[in-house]
Amino acid sequence: MTSGSATIGQTPSTLVAVAVLVAGSMVIIWKATRRTKSESAFYSAGRSIGAWQNALALAGDFVGAGGFLALTGLIAMFGADGLVYAVGVISSWPLLLFLFAEPLRRMGKYTVADLVSTRLETEKLRALVSAIQLLIVISALTSQLVGAMAILKLLLGISAMTSIGLITAALIAFVTLGGMLATTWLEIFKAMLMIVLSLIIALLALRNFGFNPMHLLHSAVALRGASIFAPGKLFSNTTELASVMIGMALGGASMPHVLMRMNTVPDARTARRSVFLSTGLIVIFHLILLLLGLSAMVLVGADAIRAADRGGNMALPLLAKTVGGDLLLGVVSAVALSTILAVVAGLTVSGSAALSHDVWSVAIRRNRASGAERLVASRIASAAIVIVSALLAYRLQDQNVGFISAAGSATAAATMFPVLFLSVFWRGLSVAGAFAGLAVGALASIAAIYFGPLVQIGLLNHPAALFPLQNPAIVTVPLSFISAVFVSGMPAFRIALRARASR
Repeated sequence: MTSGSATIGQTPSTLVAVAVLVAGSMVIIWKATRRTKSESAFYSAGRSIGAWQNALALAGDFVGAGGFLALTGLIAMFGADGLVYAVGVISSWPLLLFLFAEPLRRMGKYTVADLVSTRLETEKLRALVSAIQLLIVISALTSQLVGAMAILKLLLGISAMTSIGLITAALIAFVTLGGMLATTWLEIFKAMLMIVLSLIIALLALRNFGFNPMHLLHSAVALRGASIFAPGKLFSNTTELASVMIGMALGGASMPHVLMRMNTVPDARTARRSVFLSTGLIVIFHLILLLLGLSAMVLVGADAIRAADRGGNMALPLLAKTVGGDLLLGVVSAVALSTILAVVAGLTVSGSAALSHDVWSVAIRRNRASGAERLVASRIASAAIVIVSALLAYRLQDQNVGFISAAGSATAAATMFPVLFLSVFWRGLSVAGAFAGLAVGALASIAAIYFGPLVQIGLLNHPAALFPLQNPAIVTVPLSFISAVFVSGMPAFRIALRARASR
């Protein structure tokens, strides 16, 4: 059943599908632009999104290129180890549901900095939160843009430079005009397409195995051996494995663009319900991705997948072409692009909020800017963030998007999660403690990622990395928690020492 000859190329169906996608997206943007006339509409869609709508949008946020493209490729090339990313993503949902969903909506804040500043209002802390939020957003944006660039480059036969230029121009138009309302409806639209299309491809693939998943598993074992269900192919040690799990779970629960979506619903109850509903959608979708990854392993083959894209990001389009021909390839390509564009739009809005709302409007203008000025600043910030991320994506174009996305999740896990958790559930957190937790988590994450395999081997082409872990969360998260708690407790500790000495 293995087909090593599957290739991706420019076809009429591909061009038509992409054209329909762009036209449909522009209609959504045009309608949203007419309703995006204020800062509240730009950042929170006027708090008009219902529970099911927000559940679909949240599912779309979580399943971007890292799931739809990269996870399928990782399972196809490495077997069970690729499922670690799926388990990490799914694990983040109970954390988001029980820890943050209701408090975030009840406080009704635009950004993470707004939330932290509810109790700990200082300009320096707000600036640090905003800077870290930008770092996380740009990392996640970069991973999505790498996937979009790979699709356009291989499907339309254009260069990497041309493809990233087209994507950048489209994103700037999408986000600067439509804001969160357009982003939400793009996410809803593409989430429905993504789930239905994945199910169709899975059924077409299972037709080769008598619609019996067990026959698919036996075929995968016959082709690659029983070792595909054993650990060790993607992660060389249990420390790396645990670190990825921690980073994906805690980082996923505290990604800025997902947290912002809690403010698009009218009340806290709706926020909680939307997270619960989206959890079910995410679990179902990842089960389908497991079938797709194993089907690509058997029907396409790891060598053909690597030949199309060294990062393995083209496994799903190759599988679609194998089981459904050029027509299904065109549809998959269009949906994959819509997936990436919608997630990128949401990320860009959250990054814009950090830059224009937290830094320019609150810290620099002291909330004295008019509504029109704040809206213009938001759109300028969105364009700048997209351009910076596009430049990074061009440099990292040969990396698996799941690896890059995991780096952003690890940074969020070591910075946003500890401070959010402590600010919501521990009254003892001080300004100095929050600052220490954020600073230590951010600096440790940046240093570990820079000296780790992603940058040293993937970007700088060095033969080895000084820091052995691709995802540093197992080291950086405890450091952040310890720093925040220790520094927050120092004044009380000093008072106790003085009281003891006075006796």
